[in-house]
Amino acid sequence: MVSHSKPRRVVITGMGALTPIGNSPDQFWESLMQGRSGAAPITHFDAEHFATKFACELKDFDPLDHLDRREIRKMDPFAQYGVVAADQAIQDSGLKPDQMSQSQRDRVAVIIGSGIGGIQVFYDQTADYIAHGPRRISPFFIPKLIPDIISGHISIRYQFRGPNFCVVSACATGNNNIGDGFMMMQRGMIDIALCGGSEAAVSILGIGGFCALRALSTRNDEPETASRPFDKTRDGFVLGEGAGVLVLETLEHALDRGAHIYAELVGIGMSGDANHITAPDPEGYGATLAMQNMLSDAHLKPEDIDYLNMHGTSTPLGDTAETKSVKNVFGSHAYNMNLSSTKSMTGHLLGAAGAVEAIATIQALNNDIVPPTINFSHPDPECDLNYTFNQPQRRSIHVAISNAFGFGGHNTSVAFREYTDS
Repeated sequence: MVSHSKPRRVVITGMGALTPIGNSPDQFWESLMQGRSGAAPITHFDAEHFATKFACELKDFDPLDHLDRREIRKMDPFAQYGVVAADQAIQDSGLKPDQMSQSQRDRVAVIIGSGIGGIQVFYDQTADYIAHGPRRISPFFIPKLIPDIISGHISIRYQFRGPNFCVVSACATGNNNIGDGFMMMQRGMIDIALCGGSEAAVSILGIGGFCALRALSTRNDEPETASRPFDKTRDGFVLGEGAGVLVLETLEHALDRGAHIYAELVGIGMSGDANHITAPDPEGYGATLAMQNMLSDAHLKPEDIDYLNMHGTSTPLGDTAETKSVKNVFGSHAYNMNLSSTKSMTGHLLGAAGAVEAIATIQALNNDIVPPTINFSHPDPECDLNYTFNQPQRRSIHVAISNAFGFGGHNTSVAFREYTDS
């Protein structure tokens, strides 16, 4: 381990994304700017008897375009998505793993997880067991199921022998994995980290479980408008699927190889609600603490923040609690910032949400444009901030943050700053 008296600076040099509105970071960003909804009737299975019959599925994605049949046989869809997004991020970063020495690859971490993991293979294998008995259980069942297996696949694929694991914290998973890579890099343990999350829960059990919780919107007659964060008529979130992966790199390592730098990662904040297994703290105390911790870690003042990509799931309780937390942290400056929820377009990607929304946040920082919160038409007096409704807005963005919260009371907030050499 390398010892550093001062934490090393960490930058973003690569991004990969599979989303319901685009299968690359550029396609994703273009769709955000167009205010395109990814919600549509479910095609993965027959949803006729479910209360919710729509979701934000990936579109035009064929794993055979990216992976060979032997690889696909060993991967649940969530792992396929994660590996493809990681491949994109590595290519985007300009890293060439086959030209790296083993000692260099020993200092590359892979920290990519999933909030739920292989829910489809769990369903399929259970059905096979019930129909045919234990002899039909696949030897790939457990390796396809476990949420950490994406990191394993990528480590093997590129011979990265640095830390190889994931955090599982429900819908905060992506942010937690980014945060772990950030902190390990600051301490001098690694030089590069692939961090993020992936999810493929648009399935019989995924939709069925969230329907049982009454967490999903039931606007089956107009699915494209169902995800409507901060709108008074919001009635639940829309389940999405996909993956997001970032390449984190120490500044000195990125400069040494002449890498393109998208942004600097400057802070992470975490907290627990200590309130309820699924409902947020009604006053937003846990989210408040996470953002306060992020500002402290990043050595930022509330008025330094220009844009906040909110967790904003389109649930009646969640949007109100997060709005309260923003006011708690930022005071009067809460009304000067731009905020938005890109879940209005992508739906909620659960364990992939934090990473995909980090990419949206970085893109906003790079382009000085705030992506919109679409589908707004009914004001909610409890949600009275500038959520950038319906149209993107140009503004100078120097520092942007992204929130991700999860069942169990997991709260995370990450901060990105435009890169300067000072």
